[in-house]
Order: sequence, then structure tokens, then C-alpha cells
Amino acid sequence: MNVIREQLNNTLEELVLPGLGKSYHGKVRDNFFLEEEIVMITSDRVSAFDKVLGTIPFKGQILTQIAKFWFDKTKTIVPNHILSYPDPQVLIAKKAQTLPVEIIVRGYITGSLWREYANGINGQYGFTLPSGLKKNQKFDEPIVTPTTKAEYGMHDEPISREKIVSELVDPAIYDKAVEYSLALFSVGQDWASRCGLILVDTKYEFGLVNGELILVDEVHTPDSSRYWIGDYYETRFNGGEEQKMLDKENIRQWLLERGFSGDSEPPKLTDDIRIFLAEQYIELYQLITNEKFDAQVGRVSDRIFSNLQKSGYIT
Repeated sequence: MNVIREQLNNTLEELVLPGLGKSYHGKVRDNFFLEEEIVMITSDRVSAFDKVLGTIPFKGQILTQIAKFWFDKTKTIVPNHILSYPDPQVLIAKKAQTLPVEIIVRGYITGSLWREYANGINGQYGFTLPSGLKKNQKFDEPIVTPTTKAEYGMHDEPISREKIVSELVDPAIYDKAVEYSLALFSVGQDWASRCGLILVDTKYEFGLVNGELILVDEVHTPDSSRYWIGDYYETRFNGGEEQKMLDKENIRQWLLERGFSGDSEPPKLTDDIRIFLAEQYIELYQLITNEKFDAQVGRVSDRIFSNLQKSGYIT
């Protein structure tokens, strides 16, 4: 797509808005904290192995619009933090007291869980996986593998329910978060299947607002979730091949092929890999939403600034 190449030099790496309040710049999002709200700007940055690597054209817009699709679809199942969307890659959210853990639900053994399992690491989540599992094998039922929420630049760590409820989160709140997570995952897997996809695994984050547990951050995006093309699964699994992916795992594999797994300086992203990743994200967006992606060339920062002005958040 020529429009992706044209957008390579217009991506949003960071948006500095000094008059908007206290800010926090994470691996992907730039959050600005108002009295009761958070202005969450999804940049075009891409990260892997806890390192920011560069930018991908249209990535922030795609993530925000996929999250919007899922927030709207699941709001009657799990309450969420969304208030409004003043721009295609900006959301206004309720301030919440976030839980200090991420809840990861997995339908298959792959990714980091497989790498741990293949290296003999087992039991780190408070239960033991059976022996003899194969890479990318489907679990009989989805499993929950929570992690800590590390500071920027640090690694999230596996943690058990027992440690969470004894040290970090009230048991009733944590169990409700797990219940919500499994309900969201079930809806996500069902819809993905209808779209010819497999929702393999995903992470959820929750927070409390006036004592109510709500879903925060993002939901079922290609940054927080793993998606495979359904038609390829059985053949590739039986042949011991890698699955056809439409998510951030593509960049992880690209890095691993170049000998990078987070402990050194990452290789510079080429234009080809940036374009390829944008194409994968756009394809996923169109499959999930059944809508054509509106790719407009231009400086993302200028558009966001203008829309925040129009909505009264900046003057």
C-alpha cells in the first residue's frame, strides 16, 4: 500500500502537551491526567521485549479503533473506563485506581509461556502444566497466567493467585477480575472465530472507580492479544510450523531471528518491516470490524492537536 510508505515520516512518536496536566509516557501511550479524566493518546510507537523500537504507520489509530470496537461490544458484560473519543487515536477515560497485576488469559501454549515451558520452567503461576505439550497446542480450557505490572523498562514477572491475594489485591476483587477476564475472552474468541481468526491469548487490566471494578487500558488489540488465521491452524500445528499471525508477535519473531530477545541493543527497524507490520495491523482491523480502514496521509500530531482544541482540552 503506497499510503503506508507515504506515512512513514508522519508517524506519531511522542506528543508533548505541556498545558494539559501531569503526564506519563509509557511504551506506547502518552497519558495526561486531568482532575477526573485521563487523556490517553496512543502513539505509533512499537515495543517488544520491553524495548521501544520505533514507529509503525497508522498503528496508534488502528489500536484505538480496535479497542473502541471491543469496548463498545463488551460494555454490557464488563464496565469500562471509556468516556469519549475526540480523535481516532485518542480516548478520554475515567481515572481509576489500577490493580497492580495484569491478567493474561491463554487458549494455547505459545509465546513466552511456551519458551518458559520448553526451558523446563513450570509452576510459576501456582499450578503445573502437564508434560508432553507441543508448541501452539490448544488447552482444553483457557488458563489464567497473571503477571506483575513492571515499571517502564523493566520486565513483568509471573505471579500466582496465592501471592496476589495475600500481598497485592483483595481476593474478592481479584476473583471478580478473573471472572470478567474469562467472560471477555469467551466473547473475543467467539467473534474472532466468526471473522476467520483465532484469539490465542490476551492481557486485561482493571481498576477501581468509586469501588466499582472496571476494565481499563485496552482490549483485544494486536498489541495486547495474539491472533492467528484460523484456516491455517491445524495444518501448521500438525506440521510443526509457525502459525500465520496478525499481531505484534510478528515483530518479536523478526527480532528473535536477528538475535535480539531484550538483553542488548535492538536492531533498527527497516522501512520494509514497518510497512509489513502496518499491513498486518490494517488487515486485522478490517477482519475484526468488517470495515475498510481509513488511511489518511498527514502529520498525526497536527491532527490530534487540532481535535483536542476542538473538543476543549487544549486552548
